[in-house]
Amino acid sequence: MEYNLADLFEHAVDHFGDREYVVAEGKRRTYAEMEERANRLAHHLLAQGVEPGDHVGIYAYNCVEWVETLWAVFKIRAVWININYRYVEDELRYIFDNADLVALVHAREFAPRIAAVRDTLPQLRHSIVIEDGTDVPLEGLDSVDYEEALAAASPERDFGPRSPDDRYILYTGGTTGMPKGVVWRQEDVFFALGGGIDPVTNTRIDRPEAMVEKGLANPMQMTMMPIAPLMHGASQWSVMGGGVVGNRVVLMAKFDPKRVFELVEQERVTAIMITGDAMARPMLEALDEVGPDTYDLSSWIALSSTAALFSPSVKEDFMRRFPNLIVTEAIGASESGSNGYTMIQAGKTAMKGGPTVTAIRDTVVLDDDLNPIEPGSGKVGKLARKGNIPIEYYKDPEKSAATFVTAPDGTRYSIPGDFATIEADGTITLLGRGSVSINSGGEKIFPEEVEGAVKSHPDVYDVVVVGVPDERWGSRVCAVVEPRPGTTPTLEDVQTHCRTRIAGYKVPRELHLVEKIERSPSGKPDYRWAKDIASSAAASASAR
Repeated sequence: MEYNLADLFEHAVDHFGDREYVVAEGKRRTYAEMEERANRLAHHLLAQGVEPGDHVGIYAYNCVEWVETLWAVFKIRAVWININYRYVEDELRYIFDNADLVALVHAREFAPRIAAVRDTLPQLRHSIVIEDGTDVPLEGLDSVDYEEALAAASPERDFGPRSPDDRYILYTGGTTGMPKGVVWRQEDVFFALGGGIDPVTNTRIDRPEAMVEKGLANPMQMTMMPIAPLMHGASQWSVMGGGVVGNRVVLMAKFDPKRVFELVEQERVTAIMITGDAMARPMLEALDEVGPDTYDLSSWIALSSTAALFSPSVKEDFMRRFPNLIVTEAIGASESGSNGYTMIQAGKTAMKGGPTVTAIRDTVVLDDDLNPIEPGSGKVGKLARKGNIPIEYYKDPEKSAATFVTAPDGTRYSIPGDFATIEADGTITLLGRGSVSINSGGEKIFPEEVEGAVKSHPDVYDVVVVGVPDERWGSRVCAVVEPRPGTTPTLEDVQTHCRTRIAGYKVPRELHLVEKIERSPSGKPDYRWAKDIASSAAASASAR
């Protein structure tokens, strides 16, 4: 047995076969059922000429077929590609071409978009359609029916040996540019994201069989509910990481805050995973609307956030309502894996940009010369990870060379671009991504910290902070705000409020109100959209 994701899953199936594994929109799969159906799909793909190393796209909302497809592709040593369901034709054309797709599993709903770009994709030679209840035509596609494909294929696990060098590719969300495919060895990504390193003890497992042993040692099967789309890495690893230790996973096709609590009650969910305020705030408002005693939430013991801003005011609100809830926050990136996590305590969620976390093994903060920064020095550096890190960005040697670098001492690091400080006790405080930081008069301002301050204003529902040109300071802080219904926060109101929480030079100097903040399905802010809002407002002002 290898540190290979399909090997790890099959080992779990052999020990947890009768356990329920995935529940999604009324469909249920035990570990054994998932195994059989994934084997069938794997044999179908092999019959269509899909070979080890080939890329197979998955283009659908969260569903059991998404999970079946990911295991099927790994079983035959191919590589699946996550596709953002919000992409329109130009974006689809880009990712289909960039990822070199030879096959595609897609929901029927998305068939017209695929058909519109099909003639520009000569490498795409096979497609499979998941029936999703829609009746959109398949005109222009020769997609075969998903269930028919499985029914005609073998259920046997008769695949050859695999390797820890088999690939996993995670396409990033592309909030500041077109998405990039992060290429990992499966062994490396397992230790970086899949549970190979225990975040509490910071110890590595010493053999792949130990994951099943961990699951067997746990007397209670955990039921996890990752709310973000499966095209997002955090949800993928909740499904895959949980799937190698015998956990149960509950999925919802699309985020619906009331439905979250309905599923907690119906499926006895023990842990919910969110991506910051974009999911946390609507969940709290759903409870306000229906009342706190509407649902039986007694099974729910843990809430974890990752990959997006989880502002202090929202954290405090959760802990006030659910004083026994274990709330944790994790930091990391597609290019580095997990960097650290923290257990949040009431009254101790002050924000200096981002959370202060216990560093995961192999995580460091580096200066400009790639030397580790001394704890407690107060110096700002770049968050980095060594050891089990990616190989490259797919087909992008220039960006690969900028992110995956080798220090003079020979240590290879992944440095995605997040700035951080290292505290005297060795914990790390995340400040923010350098690519969206604002340089105002020589001062570096991280949008996440300003957003946390603005969001604590009672009239602000959501906000994205960007830098806009300023003749005197180079850039100034601009807040694009979605107000709460019935309110109209002013720049002066927001400034007065923020001055009690952040330094004066970080306070917004410009404010624009919008009906709705644009975010990715995983909750990440769309900084390009916010800059366009600010630019359009400036152009309108100049024209007057």
